[in-house]
Amino acid sequence: MDPRHLFMDQRLTGFCVYCGGSPDTHDHVPSKILLDEPYPPNLPTLEACEDCNSGFSLDEQYFACFVECVLCGSTESSCLKRPNVKRILNENPALQQRLQESKQKDLFGNPLWRPEKARIHKIILKLARGHVAYELYPKLEEPAVVDFAFLPILSDRTREDFENITSERIDLLPELGSRAFLRIFGKQAARFESMGNWIIVQPERYRYTVVETTGILVRIVISEYLYCQVYWE
Repeated sequence: MDPRHLFMDQRLTGFCVYCGGSPDTHDHVPSKILLDEPYPPNLPTLEACEDCNSGFSLDEQYFACFVECVLCGSTESSCLKRPNVKRILNENPALQQRLQESKQKDLFGNPLWRPEKARIHKIILKLARGHVAYELYPKLEEPAVVDFAFLPILSDRTREDFENITSERIDLLPELGSRAFLRIFGKQAARFESMGNWIIVQPERYRYTVVETTGILVRIVISEYLYCQVYWE
């Protein structure tokens, strides 16, 4: 059984997983711009419309570049580690300038980055919708929570709670026949490594988890630095 085409209910296919429109293309989950080459083999794809697929591109560039610049403490390409981000900023000085302007200082002279939160939230929600659609079923409605935080501002307790998915009260098994359901019983073909409930798409670069409780919880960690959470009631 091919895990790329595993949906027990065919009513959950045949439309864009982001807007519900007619699909005419496929989108990688997660987006390649958040990963490094060589990319993981057989990266999952989902049905999407061309407007959504192309419409996220500029925000995804901003998102990936912002995370890397904050992590490295600079917008200068010589200080950055990710080749993709270096290339993007070298080719797009306007974006580099925009990111540089978001770097400020607090009252104590420490660096303070101010992201364009609407763009960050847009991409976090896009990623979460993709993971939910792949693991369970599409969720087109708006979530109750879209949140993110950078590692340095997380307390040890907050980070421990975030990482320890098993501490969540799980009341229901995932949707029967979904990838999440089969993974629990060891029946899912292993596409990526796993660590507890965490699915590791690329070590040190991207991991996520999808948990169905009384709602649906998605958690994503990018570059082991940006912690994201989306929750549907």
